Amino acid sequence: MNKLTGTESLAAAYEFTTLTCIPGVISYMGSKLQLLDLPGIIEGAKDGKGRGRQVIAVARSCNLIMITLDASKPAVHKRLIEHELEGFGIRLNKKPPTLIFRKKDRGGITFSSSVQTSLTPESVRAICAEYKVHNADVILREETTEDELIDVIEGNRIYIPALYIVNKIDAITMEELELYDRLPHYVPISSGLDWNLDGLLEEIWSRLNLIRVYTKPKGQIPDYGAPVILKNDERHTTIEAFCNKLHKAIIREFKYALVWGVSVKFNPQKVGIRHASSRSQLLLCFSCPERVDTNSEISFQLGRKRS
Repeated sequence: MNKLTGTESLAAAYEFTTLTCIPGVISYMGSKLQLLDLPGIIEGAKDGKGRGRQVIAVARSCNLIMITLDASKPAVHKRLIEHELEGFGIRLNKKPPTLIFRKKDRGGITFSSSVQTSLTPESVRAICAEYKVHNADVILREETTEDELIDVIEGNRIYIPALYIVNKIDAITMEELELYDRLPHYVPISSGLDWNLDGLLEEIWSRLNLIRVYTKPKGQIPDYGAPVILKNDERHTTIEAFCNKLHKAIIREFKYALVWGVSVKFNPQKVGIRHASSRSQLLLCFSCPERVDTNSEISFQLGRKRS
């Protein structure tokens, strides 16, 4: 926290030094990322021990959860933290199940699957009966477990990417570090010696899955100093989402947009409000932030309807 944001957060040789939420801001890739240093949780936090429910409730609202592990201590702590978060409805590094659960007024439980799955109509009816659901359609599109079906029925699960930060790698041997290398979604660092902090920032940006969009005022050069940050998915990379990010009033006066970048056939190209760049192209456009080039970056010039 202190190294990345410059914010003073108490650090000591003993555990649970952070007693309250400490906010900080990271300036990276032309954007500002808010980092929250939360107090540590103990076993039973999901049940309210050690103010655990308050801490985990803050984590539910985050876009990325970074779990800091001490390399000199047993790795079993990782599983304990995951267990507490899962007990509070947080699913780490998982995607929502692609199944359809639709309640209805009558007809009983209707089960259908387009793939081979371990779930049976009897087990689906038994799970639905436990939640007092007697009329519903359950349609599976891929292999689904009973726990995933329960998550969909509950309807209060949240899926958040997680990053495991293994600190104090200077205190372990290379053989022990190779064991940590088998851990998915992990970044080894040494905050005391400033090892791999740049790699940590790169991984944070990658896991957040963000893109930068540069605006171009009419008749002026593009503003490369203050990009608009958008989530890199189909719903947030359209021109409409970009306009709403600036101000919702722009949509009412919107006529067209001029787009520079590899998502169009020529530069600039006039596009409508539904235009969206593909995921791979956007990743290619913004993979080299230090190079500013209108052929590799993307910018928008908005035209307005005449009154």
